[in-house]
Amino acid sequence: MHDKPPAAAGPPPPKGTITGAQAVVKFLLDRGLKTVFGYPGGAVIPLYDALYKSGVRHILARHEQGAVHMADGFARATGSVGVVIATSGPGATNLVTGLANAHMDSVPLLAITGQVPTTSIGSDSFQEADIYGISIPITKYNYLVKNADELVESLAEGLHIARTGRPGPVLVDIPKDVQTSYLKYGEPNEIRLPGRDPGEPPSEAAVAALAEALERSQRPVFYVGGGAVAAGVAEDILRLAEGSDAAVATSLLAKGVFPDGHPLSLGLPGMHGPKYSNMAINESDLIVGLGVRFDDRVVGDVRRFAPFAKIAHVDVDPAEIGKRLQVELPVAGDLKLVLKALQGELKPGPKPRWRARVAELKKKHPLQAPESPEVVKPQKLVSLLSEAAGEDAIFVTDVGQHQMWCAQFLSVKKPRRFLSSGGLGTMGFGLPAAIGAALGAEKLQVVAVCGDGGFQMTLQELACARQYDVPVKIVISDNGCLGMVRQWQQFFHKRRYSETIFQFNPDFARLAEVFGVPGRRVEKPRDLPGAVDWLFQTKGAALLDVFVDPEENVLPMIPAGKGQTDFYEAET
Repeated sequence: MHDKPPAAAGPPPPKGTITGAQAVVKFLLDRGLKTVFGYPGGAVIPLYDALYKSGVRHILARHEQGAVHMADGFARATGSVGVVIATSGPGATNLVTGLANAHMDSVPLLAITGQVPTTSIGSDSFQEADIYGISIPITKYNYLVKNADELVESLAEGLHIARTGRPGPVLVDIPKDVQTSYLKYGEPNEIRLPGRDPGEPPSEAAVAALAEALERSQRPVFYVGGGAVAAGVAEDILRLAEGSDAAVATSLLAKGVFPDGHPLSLGLPGMHGPKYSNMAINESDLIVGLGVRFDDRVVGDVRRFAPFAKIAHVDVDPAEIGKRLQVELPVAGDLKLVLKALQGELKPGPKPRWRARVAELKKKHPLQAPESPEVVKPQKLVSLLSEAAGEDAIFVTDVGQHQMWCAQFLSVKKPRRFLSSGGLGTMGFGLPAAIGAALGAEKLQVVAVCGDGGFQMTLQELACARQYDVPVKIVISDNGCLGMVRQWQQFFHKRRYSETIFQFNPDFARLAEVFGVPGRRVEKPRDLPGAVDWLFQTKGAALLDVFVDPEENVLPMIPAGKGQTDFYEAET
């Protein structure tokens, strides 16, 4: 094997071999992974040389964090695996936030990083960083490939791990000399990895017990999480809910799995969920968690969550079951297989009194978008966007107050139409993730809703959107502050607004124009409807900067660690 590619006049490569870099490209093409996101550098020059005119569509981000969020958005919108490439050292470490984000939200990514040559590892070589060690806690698995003969097998295992069972990001770190070494390319043998097989049929006894509990329940609630998106079980949940009159609450990542507006829909539960959602959970006698983590934003005080209910939990990852709550009815297994088995076992019966109670709670405690003739209310902005974009649009949010208003007021009726950073709460996610989603779901309109804080973290990706003519519509809910932190400072720190008010913001509409993206600014409510029409009528990418009420708060609110009905609505 050669440590360096041969010079043009040098000896030919060994017969029947290709370089490690060429093997990576062939692997991607053979697996149908024809879109990748990345940013080149010294340790991946051989790989980028192999990508040149290879048939792989490479999207050049303007920062590695942007690239990994694009791959994330691509994966969430398509259900495929997102691929991101970065060089060694700072290139690889710039992926860390995006990898952690994907890991928390169970998004399948394949991250390919360059590394210094194997002979230099551990010597503090130029642009060396131990990304293998750094990424262990924030990936599902990772590899450092030190031998070219192990490269294809590592990639194949990594891809398999990323997209099976509970999905997640996998990182494959490839030293530069492995990229330039020669190998005989061959498909690896059937992948057999030790551990539990997530495709095993669920326990018949566990499914039967869950079916019996559902039949006996008078006030059932399905609490659905992002695992339902990965499993593709939206129609199964709809049939089960309608057959058993179970109300359905959806986590932030599951928005759209159960159609908003359905009589049994409770929407988002927890900290910023509507009152009716949390009150229904509080009154329930059976909570069935489906592919969800029972995280602390929904279950604050575990001792007071659903006090009258048995807890059932179905998840492909057994480690999640019982992690935060005591579970009486655990079912470990692939959600698709479990729901299929449950439908065969269940003898559904209507529960008209519970359905009527859910309707009563929704009528008594509706979510309402306030109006003002003087200042744009952000809830009204989100409602207008929802109406104008239509049911097939994909909404991608950044993180903050606007994210919660989108969760409350967007009407989403299909899975993979609402993409957001859930577990990690990553500001800067919105714009690049929307670009990735638009490149993956090219026939659908993609709308990025950002706050002025998060947008400024990755706004350089406007250049990427312009370069590739990505027709993403960008809306900035511009309140001149870090709104969610400001809200907490108002409620719990006596309005001591420590470093949350921006003393300077650029003119985002004019800034967009500099990037070649049409921009428009809205300051008055009367101008908003026309501006929204302009946004969706403009060809290609466009940006709408909307000045919204800086004093508006996300309500209702349950403070962290409190019970399901400890609503905090003080405006003091």
